[in-house]
Parts: sequence; C-alpha cells; structure tokens
Amino acid sequence: MKRLTANTAKYSGGSLILRKSLKMFKNKKILAVIPARGGSKGVPRKNIKLAGGKPLIAWVIEAAKTSAYIDRLILSSDDNEIIRVAETYECEVPFVRPSEFAQDNSSSSDVIVHALSKISGYDYVMLLQPTSPFTSKEDIDGCIKLCITSKAKSTVSVVKPDKSPYWMFEMGKNNRLKSIMGSRYLNCRRQDLPSAYIPTGAVYMAESRWFLENRSFYSEFTIGYEIPKERCLDIDTEFDFKLFDFLIRHIE
Repeated sequence: MKRLTANTAKYSGGSLILRKSLKMFKNKKILAVIPARGGSKGVPRKNIKLAGGKPLIAWVIEAAKTSAYIDRLILSSDDNEIIRVAETYECEVPFVRPSEFAQDNSSSSDVIVHALSKISGYDYVMLLQPTSPFTSKEDIDGCIKLCITSKAKSTVSVVKPDKSPYWMFEMGKNNRLKSIMGSRYLNCRRQDLPSAYIPTGAVYMAESRWFLENRSFYSEFTIGYEIPKERCLDIDTEFDFKLFDFLIRHIE
C-alpha cells in the first residue's frame, strides 16, 4: 500500500487522492467553495443534470481544478447523489451541509459562513456557481489577481447587460410607464449612456475575516471583475440547458 503523506486529502466518500502543494497568490491562501443543494425547484436536480455531455456541476469543478491559485476546492451540498458526482470529478467534500442551510430561502452567504466555520486558515474565500458552466480558468485566476493586487475586500464577476438599465421602466397603475433611472436618459443614444454592469452570478471572492463580519460579498468596498459576454450564460431553466448544449456543440 502506498505510504500516505501530509499532502494526502481524504474525501467524505472514503477515497484518497494526492492534494497538490499550496499554490497561493502573493502568499495568500485561497479556499474555493462550490455550492450545490439538492432541492432545486426551477429545474429539478439541475446540478447533476447532463449539460454538454456531462453533469452540470462537472464544468465548474474542472475549471477550478486548472486554477493556478486556488489552494483548496470543496463542495458544499446536502445531497448524497450530488456529493458522489462531485467526488467522481475529484472535488473534495469535507462535510455534508446541514439542512437548515439548504432551504429555498438559504443564501449563498449562509453557505460560505458555514464553510468557513468548518474550514479555517484561508486568507480568501471564493464562491463558484455550478450554474455558470462557461466559467474559465482565466475568469477564476483573473478575479483572484484583481482582488488581491487591488487589496479589495471583495470582488464580484460582472458583465455589461444587453439592454441598458437607463432605458428601463417600472409599470404602474393603468400600465403607466415610469423611467427607473430618470427621463433625462430616454432620448440618449446607446453609446452616450453611462456604462452599467450586472453580476454574472459566476465568481465571488472576499477576504475571509471580512466576509464573516460583513456576511455578504457586496459592500462599498466591492470591486467588479468583467467577464466576456460569451462566458456569462447562467443556467436556470430547461431552455438554458438546451442553449448550452447547442453552444457547446458548435464552439470551435
């Protein structure tokens, strides 16, 4: 039997793999967490539903494992089947998420706080969503480098929206339209509108201690890391799965 060393990590399923030496970026240890609960309502079992020929969650696991800077990658799940699939793709599962953190109203912040209560010693924590299968090594490592070199408390992946919020309305009584951002923008050319960004939902990162105090990735100290539009598909519906399957078959 092969002799075990301090570099060996044990998964919850009992299988053993060799954990890589610490990678780090500027001497900062980074923990990455993939959240995947079993009770998805919009698309049942979506985290392990086949997408592009393999379980949806496999895409982000594989991207994270190619990162040059993530020191430890773990799954947070309450579901045994999701755990088995993640372990198949060599993602560590050091604990089973308690049911109180896997409800419809449970937030990503709850998941990260729980993970940090179980695993300490990391300077930064990163949240990677399995519903963003086009997330790449470049997105992950770019976010890490920007957050740490900028000395930001947190960083969130963002993208420019297809439609500017400066042209959007609320619909009130009798279907009356009220400009959300103010009527002065309604007659502006698109290129003259202020730049706007929305979170992609793919990558979030924060200082671990700061996150435990703030319990959110968002604050006045948050900076944005822009991701190209072509890598920002967020899978939440059956149509999204079909779109992803089509795109993955036609990407050269």
